[in-house]
Amino acid sequence: MPPVPDHTADGTAAEVTAADIARLAGVGRAAVSNWRRRHTDFPKPVGGTETSPSFALPEVEQWLRAQGKLAEVPLRERVWQHLCGHPAGAVTALVHTGCALLVVRDRPTDWLELSARSDEDLASRLPAVLDQVLTARFGPVHPVTGPAAAGIGPAAVPLLRAAADLAAELGARQAFEFLLGRHLDANPRQYTLTPPGPAELMAALAAPATAGTAGPGTAGAAPFTVLDPACGTGTLLRAAPRATALHGQDSQPELAALTALRLALHGDAAVRTAAADSLRADAFPGLTADAVLCHPPFNERNWGHDELAYDPRWEYGFPARTESELAWVQHALGRLRDGGTAVLLMPPAVAARRSGRRIRADLLRRGALRAVIALPAGAAPPYGIPLHLWVLRRPAPGAAPAPELLLVDTADLGADGRDKTSWPALQQTVLAAWTAFDRTGTAEETPGVSRSVPVIELLDDDVDLTPARYLPPPAAGGPDELAAVREHLDATLLLAARLAPPAAPAAPGQADPVRRTATTLGELARAGALVLKTAGSAEEPVHTRAGDVIVPVVGATAVARVVDTATAGEPLGRNLQLLRPDPAALDPWFLAGFLRGTANTRQASSYASTATRLDVRRLQLPRLPLADQRRYGERFRALAEFEDALRLAGRLGEQLVQGLYDGLTDGTVTPG
Repeated sequence: MPPVPDHTADGTAAEVTAADIARLAGVGRAAVSNWRRRHTDFPKPVGGTETSPSFALPEVEQWLRAQGKLAEVPLRERVWQHLCGHPAGAVTALVHTGCALLVVRDRPTDWLELSARSDEDLASRLPAVLDQVLTARFGPVHPVTGPAAAGIGPAAVPLLRAAADLAAELGARQAFEFLLGRHLDANPRQYTLTPPGPAELMAALAAPATAGTAGPGTAGAAPFTVLDPACGTGTLLRAAPRATALHGQDSQPELAALTALRLALHGDAAVRTAAADSLRADAFPGLTADAVLCHPPFNERNWGHDELAYDPRWEYGFPARTESELAWVQHALGRLRDGGTAVLLMPPAVAARRSGRRIRADLLRRGALRAVIALPAGAAPPYGIPLHLWVLRRPAPGAAPAPELLLVDTADLGADGRDKTSWPALQQTVLAAWTAFDRTGTAEETPGVSRSVPVIELLDDDVDLTPARYLPPPAAGGPDELAAVREHLDATLLLAARLAPPAAPAAPGQADPVRRTATTLGELARAGALVLKTAGSAEEPVHTRAGDVIVPVVGATAVARVVDTATAGEPLGRNLQLLRPDPAALDPWFLAGFLRGTANTRQASSYASTATRLDVRRLQLPRLPLADQRRYGERFRALAEFEDALRLAGRLGEQLVQGLYDGLTDGTVTPG
């Protein structure tokens, strides 16, 4: 593989920030600050600001190698640095990269012929090839053929060559997903993303009931068209695996272009995207989609209330200025074929606001709204509230309105909070209720989880469709069940007392802290004693193994846990770091235990706004023989068992107390 150039075609060196340098060297940002203070030969800033300077990448690499802190920059990091240093900005660079990767995937022979030429010749010949490839995939008019793609010049060629090398290593789709994911992670406030869990659930709810196994674009696949009128980065459309045609629209041109490229690299479905506000300037007015998936903007006052007063889409009532989400609901229904399904991610207030009650009532009366599903808090942004999924179906002319509405509440399935929701279990629960309801028009009640409610019961003065209002929690179970909880609590308290570690006095001369030679996790990783992994993409998640150590990287403390055989195989969640120790060099319980030390986590933590972030590579371990590690590991394992017993006792105590309150108030338990 040829080396990735350190300069753009105009001779300007690619620039890196202190955070980029830390990533290249496998250290924390504090280490880079120390290098700048202690080493007079550290490269001088070439750009940026006084508080956030940037440095020339080749000078940084030369200095790191001279100091023995860098063996070789990984290809993906080199490509990322070139993308960040693109003179037109990272978004334009992503579009350029996606275009080149599409040529690499669809026209590999053409790319090989182009890449053998000089940078200037490649830049001059690439637009003609791109025009053929993009037109074949997206049609003659679409966002990607705008100035961003047409403006590929010699300055972008080093990036494109490097991206092609990365595609040879990872695949074209994976290379683009890596670069796009890194960009989204680096700019979290610029984008409202739909996480993979809700996206997959929404796509499953909208999937045809009798879908075959043939993939998209194959001869055996029935035509299935999906629209997302607020597509963002295309996550919802990408989650529809059986679709043969994907339509996306977004008000931001760069997102419409990135979505088109992402979907084209992801599969063979026909892709059409447009850049415009769907409510004000619908790009697909004649489309009759089989399904609509949408995560619309929330609480928008400037959605077009004044200029759209007489729009024909308002079949169920003209939305109030404060009801932008109900405008999106009716837009989705207006783009469906008769019998087509729409699934929208909604804020919970839409189910109960008085200003929307007339539209909600009409959606119910005419049978358009089929289900309201409450998700756990933390399922999607904004993470502090439990969002809802609305499942709608466009009524066929002359069809009788559906007499019942399915209500589902999955709040208890996400009790552990953001990034800890068991999406496979939640999806199974929701789809089981929806499949039965969709087939028969009714469903058996699952206490506290799901119920099909007659529409007539919902058409009161409020038309409040909040699932929790109609799904009270399961009854406490009466005295017998509470007695069983009490017995379990007694046994757990006895276990906790037995596991409580003895308070052994310090040995003579050992009252002061022991001074040990320490090493960092970053050094252990470079030495091969440890592998560090972060959460992968939706297509390639990182799965845990027994003996792995999981550490949260966001939060005040590093509550490390060792994966056992019962939990092995689960995908690694966001904001978690996986440590995979070499059992011949590191004991996992020794590793997890020392990561719990308060002083250790403090020195490895940094602060951004109100959040504490842990740099796992800076965490320290004492250098001890494996036999000594195992002695510590056994003690740490015993502490973990004691901690688990205390937590279980706390949960059982809360369950017993709440059960007694519920039983006394609902009459299943008497004061005697």
